[in-house]
Amino acid sequence: MKPRRANSPHRPAATRLRSVSCLGLLSLALYTHAENSDVSQTNQAPLVQLRSAVQVDSGGVFLSQILEHDPGAPALRLCDAPAFGKSALLKRAEVAELARAAGLDNPFTNWAGPEAVRISRRVRPLAEQEIVRLLSSVLQKQFVKDQGELELRLSQPWATTSVPDETLALKVLDLPTTGVAPVFIVRFELETAHGEHIGPWQAPLQAKVWREVWVAASGLKHGQLIRVADLHRERRDMLTCREPLAEFAPDDPSLEFCESVQAGSPIFARFIRPRAIVHRGQSLMAMVHDGALMITLKVEALEDGAAGQIIRVRNPLSRRDLHGKVLDEENVLVSL
Repeated sequence: MKPRRANSPHRPAATRLRSVSCLGLLSLALYTHAENSDVSQTNQAPLVQLRSAVQVDSGGVFLSQILEHDPGAPALRLCDAPAFGKSALLKRAEVAELARAAGLDNPFTNWAGPEAVRISRRVRPLAEQEIVRLLSSVLQKQFVKDQGELELRLSQPWATTSVPDETLALKVLDLPTTGVAPVFIVRFELETAHGEHIGPWQAPLQAKVWREVWVAASGLKHGQLIRVADLHRERRDMLTCREPLAEFAPDDPSLEFCESVQAGSPIFARFIRPRAIVHRGQSLMAMVHDGALMITLKVEALEDGAAGQIIRVRNPLSRRDLHGKVLDEENVLVSL
């Protein structure tokens, strides 16, 4: 029987080589797996997470609005906004399809978050102060114009209502045939910048149209000149004035009052006239043109007349009445 050899303190070379090879293959396998994992993560579609609910304006629904925490999302318009007062539901597949139709190159496949997003409109309250401001602006521009400064208030309290939270324009739908009056009713609606109509409403209104006019500070007499009259400017409501008011320069020497005016009365157009420079019964020199022939004769004024005004005159010899244009204090031009 052969004696057993004692164990060597060192492994054979072949055994050591096999161990090294196994470790190398294991390391290579682990590296390859890690590299493949990195490539897989690199090629994976970006994570897309919908918001559960969003509010938009009448401009439409945009991709950047409905994605959660994605400031880099493209500003693609997906679809129209829901009508005011209503809501819409967009599912993931619908969002992806709308994004492709709007021009998005990379399709959405890696979803997270809710299955759909509910879309509604942004709203705000429409208070009485704002509706009066809108009505005043439109009525002033379209109806009152330069007649004066419109002051408007509602005859009844305005019930605060909800409207789209965006810039609104007011459109008058119906106004009395008399236009803006001390008391009247207006029918109107609101319109968004994208043409959506909200309303209509009807509102009873009280109005004043303020304007500075000439007022007699003291009593004025018939024939008194404007430039020496006691007048001052005062704000008056034009809606209570039933006839045209006079506009003139206070130092105009050619105007006079044709009737007496009480203190405190506004100066109406019928109160003044050009100052007469010839008077009834006055003897004048009339120039008569007949073709190339011109003759002069004395006539009698049958009425007062201002410069440039046509008055009746009479030939004292023939007793014939003529019409002449007042040239100055002593002459008239008569046409046959």
